[in-house]
Amino acid sequence: MAAQQRHGDEVVKALYDAMGTRFHPKGIKDRQQVIEESLAEVGLPAELAAYATSEEYDDQAPGQPRGGHLQGRAGRRYAGHRIRDLAFFGPVVTPAPKGEAAARLWDGCVLVASTPGFYEIKRTRTQGPIFD
Repeated sequence: MAAQQRHGDEVVKALYDAMGTRFHPKGIKDRQQVIEESLAEVGLPAELAAYATSEEYDDQAPGQPRGGHLQGRAGRRYAGHRIRDLAFFGPVVTPAPKGEAAARLWDGCVLVASTPGFYEIKRTRTQGPIFD
């Protein structure tokens, strides 16, 4: 959020891609290293790394602040619920579906998460992540 607020929306995808590549295919576990290398890769100031342990932007995070809140236009409803009221982690899928298959999966996740009283579903993993 600090990068986006201070340097614009256009830096978000590049920063997420740089961080995701280090965490996942490269398997780097050191979060600080990932952040610092990713900021350098996309040409952002190293000082932004300090916000990773700060709470300054926590309440502004649109994608996954605590609990992965779904972001939507104010008042937008899905299955009778305001999108901003739904929260979940996931889906975790490998390999990631594309196109219409991804849209169907997402719609299903939102539908399940919007069911009153629904709390959890989990399956055993049968393979590791596939990055394509």
